[in-house]
Amino acid sequence: MFRDATSVATLAIGEGRWIPRETIDHLLAVRPGAQVAEALRRAPDVVAGLTPEQQNGVQFLSVDLDAWVVTHNESILALESTRHAAFFNTVESRPLTDEQIRAVVTLDNRVHVVASAGSGKTSVMVARAAYAIMRGFVQPDKVLLLAFNRDAAAELRTRVVDRLVALGLPSDGVTATTFHAFGLKVIGDATGRKPRAAAWLDGGQDTAMVCRIVDELRDRSPAFAYQWDLFRLVYPRASEAPDGGEPDGYDKTSRATGFRTAHGEVVKSEGERLIADWLFFNGVPYQYERPYSVDVADRAHSQYRPDFFYPQLEVWHEHWGVDAQGKPPAHFTGYEESMRWKQALHREQGTTLVETTWAGIIDPQGLEQLGRQLTEHGATLDWNPDRAAPGLTLLRHEDLARLVRTFMAHVKSNSLDRITLEERVHERASAASAPRARLFLQLYWQIHDEWQARLRADDAVDFEDMLVEAAGHFEAERARSPYELVMVDEFQDASQVRARLTRALVQPSGRFLIAVGDDWQSINRFAGADISVMTDFEQWFGRGPTLRLQTTFRCPQTLCDVASAFVTKNPRQLTKAVVSAHQQAGAPVTLVQVPGADGVTQALTARLDALAARIARGDEPTAPGRNLSVFVLGRYHFDRDLLPRRRWAGLDVTFKTVHGSKGLEADFVMIPNLTNGRYGFPSNIEDDPVLDLAMADPDAYPHAEERRLLYVALTRARRAVTLFAVAGQESQFVVELLEAGKLDLRTADGRRAETVKICPSCQEGTLVQRSGPYGKFLGCSNFPRCKQTAKVDDPTKGSVPF
Repeated sequence: MFRDATSVATLAIGEGRWIPRETIDHLLAVRPGAQVAEALRRAPDVVAGLTPEQQNGVQFLSVDLDAWVVTHNESILALESTRHAAFFNTVESRPLTDEQIRAVVTLDNRVHVVASAGSGKTSVMVARAAYAIMRGFVQPDKVLLLAFNRDAAAELRTRVVDRLVALGLPSDGVTATTFHAFGLKVIGDATGRKPRAAAWLDGGQDTAMVCRIVDELRDRSPAFAYQWDLFRLVYPRASEAPDGGEPDGYDKTSRATGFRTAHGEVVKSEGERLIADWLFFNGVPYQYERPYSVDVADRAHSQYRPDFFYPQLEVWHEHWGVDAQGKPPAHFTGYEESMRWKQALHREQGTTLVETTWAGIIDPQGLEQLGRQLTEHGATLDWNPDRAAPGLTLLRHEDLARLVRTFMAHVKSNSLDRITLEERVHERASAASAPRARLFLQLYWQIHDEWQARLRADDAVDFEDMLVEAAGHFEAERARSPYELVMVDEFQDASQVRARLTRALVQPSGRFLIAVGDDWQSINRFAGADISVMTDFEQWFGRGPTLRLQTTFRCPQTLCDVASAFVTKNPRQLTKAVVSAHQQAGAPVTLVQVPGADGVTQALTARLDALAARIARGDEPTAPGRNLSVFVLGRYHFDRDLLPRRRWAGLDVTFKTVHGSKGLEADFVMIPNLTNGRYGFPSNIEDDPVLDLAMADPDAYPHAEERRLLYVALTRARRAVTLFAVAGQESQFVVELLEAGKLDLRTADGRRAETVKICPSCQEGTLVQRSGPYGKFLGCSNFPRCKQTAKVDDPTKGSVPF
């Protein structure tokens, strides 16, 4: 045994080659057990008769092998760093850091590199390929680099080949490709028939194809059309409990907060909104909380107002906020007694009453039952999804189609079938959300089947199927990977099927994987990315070192500190201590407060004017003949309209969405729309909970992906970042940064602004001045969700009514 271990260490140190996990596992497998070691320890006479080499072997039986290998590998790292210092200094445009050298030399079977933004992860991949080839550890045609899009793959291929040629190393056979192109090749090699990707997958045409399928299904099937519109118009959102839901309406007349209906009034509960919207699209006239026909008011009680009245039917309707067992929430004091009193009153007065419950109407069948009751009383149901709804911004066909396509990407990537999804509904969905989930699945599988039929008709595959099939060929040993060194870029964007394919590639012995990514930049959940692939690396791929690239060559330290503290509020993010390579701390992150939404473009113009003026004065360092770059980053494509239509001397100003800016950088970054609201930043267009059925482990932290998205936006900057927000409409993220003292607050003309008053109640809004029947007061910008009010002279004491 010791002869094996000694020879391993001697050979590794002599060759300067890292001792990988595979070797450790082999040594552990052949080492005698603890009982043998103990028996020899108790027999000193036997040990004394052994040769010196054998005696050393006996001592080695009790050695902590993992620690022993760590010690030897550290020695190898130090030796290689010294022996090949010239290589590490010249393999890329700047000398590699100690962190980068460690990632290059650590030629272990499974290496997980957690990289910060701008830390040179591509340099590590290029240098690792060159190092392994230079040292003779691997031939060029055994090297595979996998990227997530064609541009990234092309950049990797160019950089690797250029550096190998510059170093006088062979480059023929090195493969740098996308996962999808690689998947197609694997299928072709395994089956003898290479498929093609469906022509309608690129450029967002996949969602357009879902829309076309939906249109055809709606034309063919009235049942499908009704279910599609019912989900889109009545069930686009649903609370988990009778008293749940997020109020989104305010009635100025009654000064009541509640839920705005398609008809335009504000009702008290989400259950009442479901009913009101269903009635509206069925064309059933109703009156909300009309006073009861009999005066029952007394000294202690106001007049009874049932939830709904149908004037053409002379029918009253009470909706009870109770569960399937007929029980209201515990804090509904006296609710059951009130129910019994109202039911008795209708019996006594001989008035007609129909009743619904929360547990009943969260299931579409409950609404159908209500429809049958109303029809029996003479109502005519005229379902018309095209009615103009004055009270709602309706879920568009395109938005629901996009949800279906996102769900499909996860279903396919995770190899889920009908039975598994139904099991997940049972396991993961609450009693309240399960009926809605089943309604969605009824729609989804019809679209899914039609999608697959179109693929077969075109003799094509989609992006998910090509990876699933390729992984299956490897797992079933119909294909065998020739690659020994596999490197995966942007690993935070990996889906489960990409993880399956990667795992299958390196399953044979003698294979080496390095996966490089930044979980702080995981922003493609909508495209099938599953962050758990990166955060649960060991469970997917096996044991191996986790390394960190924590030195950024891009951002100044001030910006690193702000961005890092912001993104790590989510405890699920992997820890990194990001340090800037720049000597100066850098400018603070600036927030420009704009009086109104129509002033954002003007404020952005003023900021660019000031920057151009600094360049003209020589106050902003520039390279000769080079303009400074500015990214104006929008959360949405329509934020492009905020970009001024002019040019500035010394500046190259470009608009990009934050998603589109990933992997890029500029000298300055300006983010023009950090306001709250549905299309704010963070976006209040939350992921539909049905997606959780297809996800392995959804991130429950509030606005988790939106938080990472702002981190990406902040870390595109080499010099400074400016945020823009409308005063009194600052987004939750801005409020958080202000509360932490992370922002330099300025007015639109560049002067220092007054401190923003953070709402003491929700901690997510700001207190803004308003006028009411009692004069001026401060109210939370998150109203009606937050009703915090305060006196103008003291935002922390006293409250006034709206």
